[in-house]
Amino acid sequence: MSPSKRVADTCNDNLAPYQGRWIARVGKRIVGQGGTPRQALQAAKTARYKEISEIMYIPTTTPFKFPPLVQRVRAALPADLVVYLVGGAVRDALLSQPIHDLDFALPDDALSAARRVADHLGAAYFPLDVERRTARLIYTDEKGTRHILDFATLRGPDLQADLRGRDFTINAIAVDIRSPLALLDPLGGASDLQSKTLRSCSASSFRSDPVRILRAIRMAAGLDLRITADTRTQMRAAVSDLSDVSPERLCFELFRILDGPRPATSIRALDMLGGLSHLLPELLHLKGIDQTPPHIKDVWGHTMGTVRSLEKLLHVLGPEHDPEASANLMLGLAVVRLGRYRKQISAYMQSSLVIDRTLRPLLFLAALYHDVGKPQSSQKEDKTGRIRFLRHEHIGAQIAGERARKLHLSNAEISWLETVVKHHMRPTWLAHEERGPSNRAVYRFFRDTGAAGVAISLLGLADVLATYGHTLPQERWERQLDVTRTLLEAWWENHTRQIDPPVLLSGHDLMQKFDLDPGPLIGELLESVREAQSAGQVQTGDEALAFVEEYLRD
Repeated sequence: MSPSKRVADTCNDNLAPYQGRWIARVGKRIVGQGGTPRQALQAAKTARYKEISEIMYIPTTTPFKFPPLVQRVRAALPADLVVYLVGGAVRDALLSQPIHDLDFALPDDALSAARRVADHLGAAYFPLDVERRTARLIYTDEKGTRHILDFATLRGPDLQADLRGRDFTINAIAVDIRSPLALLDPLGGASDLQSKTLRSCSASSFRSDPVRILRAIRMAAGLDLRITADTRTQMRAAVSDLSDVSPERLCFELFRILDGPRPATSIRALDMLGGLSHLLPELLHLKGIDQTPPHIKDVWGHTMGTVRSLEKLLHVLGPEHDPEASANLMLGLAVVRLGRYRKQISAYMQSSLVIDRTLRPLLFLAALYHDVGKPQSSQKEDKTGRIRFLRHEHIGAQIAGERARKLHLSNAEISWLETVVKHHMRPTWLAHEERGPSNRAVYRFFRDTGAAGVAISLLGLADVLATYGHTLPQERWERQLDVTRTLLEAWWENHTRQIDPPVLLSGHDLMQKFDLDPGPLIGELLESVREAQSAGQVQTGDEALAFVEEYLRD
């Protein structure tokens, strides 16, 4: 006779310690417990092998909230088909966080189940691995939100074996979609999640897939988790295997780290594990490269400070005002001067050059590489002892571009990254002008940088904060903020007048009017007219012709 299984309707004080667990009960006596019904039953047989136990799930006080899409998947499949919702969706439900993607696991026939759900939802169907019987659905709902649903066949003889083969215990949690309020948690992932612990599922987790090292760093930073000592040891032992991972997978995980809430902390963790040499080796050369005042740290310390300052700036200038973060004097001044552009900044950072990859992580990559040319350009002046880094931004742009190519970034991303690194000093140079940047200087800045100029302006602020640290004079910071506001105002409010004025003359007009031959002079004249337009000196075609006439006379 097999034991019965059910979910308890209530949870009294005696059962409270077992919340989120399965228990085996004989009468009113608890004789076993576990993360799954089978674990509870096995524990009961060990303690009371002659007695028949009732298996019961003790629910948590907070019910899980899964998206309605789970119900639609359940409705699309036969009632006798066993289907588990696994991994991140269950973890996020436990954390009461929004659930975006859904992963389903089935004992068998995952491909046909996925196709059946796709037909029911009207979703796009993509077989990911026919041999391993995995498929992906992409479904766009009525609001235009895109959802990804993955269907996979269990890897192993049963669910428990499948979960043990996953990366971390907090991701090795499942629910049967027919009974979505009862956790199946053989490895204690829910308990680890509650204690904010990140633990590998097995000793071979990282050897079987070294990318999990990056994933562990990202999840620890994103969920504020403590990685166990054993797990850290396993990560360190497998870190050299990152060299065997494809550039595409490395890039994917790197960008997820840089797009997370604490990229500076994550990069430091990766460095402590010895992972930078396999992912971003050029950064190691920044250590020990001294700098003279106003810099307060060496190039490595400054670089990490720039990344951290960029995190803070993007936070206080994000879509939602954070009074606590803005209480810092320098950040508060940034909010006062630039807060009017928080919506535009947020939209800009969420824009993309390629599908599914925004500018935000790309800007953090630029921050990591903005001074990567300094080791090669370091020169110490004999008389003053000052250290200079002439043209380090040009050298750095080349190095950053080479790394981007090795990561297999798109041509558009490579060009954008090189532009940001190459011109990252220009907002600081503009801040040295006592009267602020002229209209011509603003025009030339965006002529050379395009839309990347917005990112350069924000990186310039982070660069200044990291350069001076606690020694930053308020007047120096206000000048940098004023330059940034001038640049952002030109881009978002005076774009047509200051950055992209209307065409008043063509090359043909110039050749016909002034009897000129085709050549570089024509381009030089047209560019001079556009600069004069941005400065407010020229507004009409006649004024443009008069300007060219005087230009040629001089």
